[in-house]
Amino acid sequence: MATRIDVELPLPPMKRGGASGLQKKQGVAPNKGGPKIPARPSSPPRANTAQSPNHSLARAMVASSTAPLLLLNGDLSIVAASKSFSDAFEIDSCTVPGKLLRELGSGEWDVPQLDVLLRATAVGRVQEGFEIDLCRPKQTDRRLVINARKLDYGNMEGVRLLVAVLDVTDARLAEKRTHALIQEKEVLLQELHHRVANSLQIIASFLMQSARKGQTEEIKFHLHDAHHRVMSVAALQKQLAATKVGDIELGPYLKALCESIGASMIHDHGKISLEVTADDSIKTADTSASLGLIVTELVINSLKHAFPDDRSGKIHVDYSSRGQMWALSVSDDGVGMPKTSEPIKGGVGTSIVQALANQLSARVNVLATNPGTRVIVTRATCRH
Repeated sequence: MATRIDVELPLPPMKRGGASGLQKKQGVAPNKGGPKIPARPSSPPRANTAQSPNHSLARAMVASSTAPLLLLNGDLSIVAASKSFSDAFEIDSCTVPGKLLRELGSGEWDVPQLDVLLRATAVGRVQEGFEIDLCRPKQTDRRLVINARKLDYGNMEGVRLLVAVLDVTDARLAEKRTHALIQEKEVLLQELHHRVANSLQIIASFLMQSARKGQTEEIKFHLHDAHHRVMSVAALQKQLAATKVGDIELGPYLKALCESIGASMIHDHGKISLEVTADDSIKTADTSASLGLIVTELVINSLKHAFPDDRSGKIHVDYSSRGQMWALSVSDDGVGMPKTSEPIKGGVGTSIVQALANQLSARVNVLATNPGTRVIVTRATCRH
C-alpha cells in the first residue's frame, strides 16, 4: 500500500500587508480566507520635482546678486530673493521662498498695480521703469522703480520672472529740492530785474531833467546821449526779464528789443522805420545779452547820425547762422560815413561794440553802402 507524504514547499518571504507578485499581476487583493476583491487602480506617478539646471542657475545667480532681485514663478510666488533685497526691506530671507509676493512683510507688497504689472510681464510684455510707493507701518514711505522681465527657457519649463527693485527715494527727494531751488532762483531773478528796471527809469528821468536845464548845448548833448544809453540798457533788460531762464530764441528777442528802442527814440515812425529779420537760432542768455547790446549800440548810432535834418530812412537789423558760425548786421540808408582821408575815430559806442565782439570771438567790419552804412559782426570760427 502506497503511503502519501505531504511536503510543504517554502514560499518566498512577503512583506506584511503586501500582495504577492501574482496577486498584483492578476489585480486581486490579498485577504485571509475571504473572497477575492479586485484592487483599486494605483495613483499615477508624481512628476519629478527636481530643479532643472536652468532653474538652479537662475536661483543661484539671484541669491548671490548684490542688487535687490527677485525670481518669481508665474503665480507670483517667490523662488529666490537676493540678500540685498532682504536686507534693504528688512525681510527674513529664510522665510521668503515659496511665499506669494503680496504676502511679504506686513502686506506692504500687496499693491494692485504691481500685481497687474507682473502678470502682464508673465505673458511676455516688457515692463521697465514702473514706479510704486512702498508704505510700511511706522516707517518712511519709499519710492521704488520696478523692472521686470520674463525669462526664456525655450518653452521647456514654467514661467519665471526676474524682478529688479531700485529704491529711488533719495534721488526723487534731491530732484524736488533742486526744482525748489530753481524756482526760488527764478523768483529772485525776477525781483532783481524789477529793481534794476526801476533804477534805470529813475536814472533816465534824472538825466532828462538835467538835459532840459543844461546851460550849454554841449552839456545838453552829452546828457541826452547818456539818457539814450540808459534807455537802451533798460530796453535790453526788459527783454531779458521777459524771457525764461535758459536759452533764448533770438529772432523774437531782437524784434522786441528793436520795438522798445524805436518806441523810445523814433518820434515819427512815418519817416524812420526799423526792421528786423532773423532765423530761428537759439542762444544762451549770455550770448543773447551781448548780441542785444551790440544791436542796441548800432541802432542808436544810426538814429543819432544817419538821418540829420529830419531826414527819412530805414534801419535794417539782420541775423543768420550756420552751425557755430553767425553774422549780425545793422544797416541804414542814411547820409553814410564822413568822406575824409583820415581814419575815423570811434566813440564810446564803437568801443562797446568792439569789446562785445571780442567776447563773442567775432570781428567787426564797417562798410559804406552808398547810400548809408552797414556794420557787420561775424563769427567765422568756433571759439577755442
